[in-house]
Amino acid sequence: MESPAELFRPDPLGPNEIVLVTSGDLRHSANREGWPAQKDMEDKLRKAFESRGYHLLRGHPYDEELGHGFIWSQRMGMDVFMNIPDNAPLIVAESVWQYSHHVLAGLRDHKGPILTVANWSGQWPGLVGMLNLNACLSKMGKPYSTIWSEDFQDRFFMEAINEWLENGKIEHNTSHVRDLDPAKLPVEEYKLGKSMAERLMHEKAIMGIFDEGCMGMYNAIIEDELLNNIGVYKERLSQSALLAAMGEVSDEEAAAIKHWLDDKGMKFMTGTDPKTELTNEQILGQCKMYIAAVRIADEFGCETIGIQYQQGLKDMAPASDLVEGLLNNVDRPPVYHKETGAELYPGESLPHFNEVDEGAGIDALITNRVWNALGFDPATTLHDIRWGAPYEDQYVWVFLISGGAPPSHFKGGYEGAVSERQPPMYFPMGGGTLKGDSKPGEIVWSRVYVLPDGLHVDIGRGTVVDLPEEETQRRWEATTPQWPIMSAVLHGVTRDQMMARHKANHIQVAYAPNEEDADRALSTKAALFHELGVKIHICGEVGVG
Repeated sequence: MESPAELFRPDPLGPNEIVLVTSGDLRHSANREGWPAQKDMEDKLRKAFESRGYHLLRGHPYDEELGHGFIWSQRMGMDVFMNIPDNAPLIVAESVWQYSHHVLAGLRDHKGPILTVANWSGQWPGLVGMLNLNACLSKMGKPYSTIWSEDFQDRFFMEAINEWLENGKIEHNTSHVRDLDPAKLPVEEYKLGKSMAERLMHEKAIMGIFDEGCMGMYNAIIEDELLNNIGVYKERLSQSALLAAMGEVSDEEAAAIKHWLDDKGMKFMTGTDPKTELTNEQILGQCKMYIAAVRIADEFGCETIGIQYQQGLKDMAPASDLVEGLLNNVDRPPVYHKETGAELYPGESLPHFNEVDEGAGIDALITNRVWNALGFDPATTLHDIRWGAPYEDQYVWVFLISGGAPPSHFKGGYEGAVSERQPPMYFPMGGGTLKGDSKPGEIVWSRVYVLPDGLHVDIGRGTVVDLPEEETQRRWEATTPQWPIMSAVLHGVTRDQMMARHKANHIQVAYAPNEEDADRALSTKAALFHELGVKIHICGEVGVG
């Protein structure tokens, strides 16, 4: 009998050598577009580490045929890590959006110190990709350190890498976080939150999942046992079924949705070339998706739904973003049952969680219930933590969802809303966004996430500020101008504290009428989650809890 072949073991690194890898997109067009930014980042990183006497070794070569040097699939990531000594110091460097599952298998088993590094750029969202990777590592309980920089020469960055080189880890300042003390919540809000938790556990609720697991976001998948313990259950739906249901929507029904939006004053920036411009045919396809999604949600009794869209649906239907923004708004085009003609979810939003991010889905479900109970507009959305920069004496974040937010969040509502074609590189079938500039006001922000010991929620307060039009436009142009923007100041949380702590690339936001009501909403929401057994962490300057 032939003996098994001996497993290949890579040679140990030399002294002061560090391996660098980078995860990219599944789509080669996106990887090619982002490669110059990645190469520039790696050159700067190499120079920074060489100034400390260390040499960076790339764990995988540039691919001449593909035109980039990213790890672009899970299998490739596994193969790359087979050739990396498992005790080697390792850097994961990100200058673009990336799919975390490309490298999670290798990182899970890696025994050496891990450092995730991102650029600080609006145009090239490495910080967004790194936040997702950090959240995935946190979910699996894998130790890691993390750092970010605009030029990889600043004092904050250099001191951090010195610490990592000396100690194998970086300790960030997260003094802005405290565990919830339920005794410090207002009595009436606590009673309301407790009663709502009891009702949820008694009645149960269903999340509709149109194909689970989007773009490698392992952190965005919440296991059934964790969900079921808080009264929430998944209805696993198919994007194929959504596409089929779109085919059953008549042209007249789709046109009625478009006419409703036109009457509200919403603008559509249309053209004639479907490859690069938004066309009426694409818009009507999105209107059919909107009707189909509501009908399927009603059929299965869903209280919230998430449409993945990436990857398969992007090649078969226009973008889901117009649909998503409308669903999160109370004032939206009516949808009727196909047989009975009854209006579905009348006078209600149907919360949608972008990219089937189930942490955002739980958050949206709870927010919708709490805000409705308090008599507030329940419109809620997630945003990417896309970027940020100081303005005058404040640090103002650019929160930017990748396509559609509820119009009640915008200055002017529907009259301030514009639909522009999604970028062709990511959206070959076109489709329009639901874009606007978020109105000034008080918000509650939060994130539901998974750690090895269960569900957690970080929650805090913020203010959406009214920047001058030219500054808002500058920020739009520095990121993705087709997408809705929110200019937010987080209370008592610095840029670096947020980056060090936050366990997602997404953040959930909802408006409250004023500061006092925002505290009431936060208190009720925190009490509800606490009564469900979820661990709550208050972030920044919050006057309750």
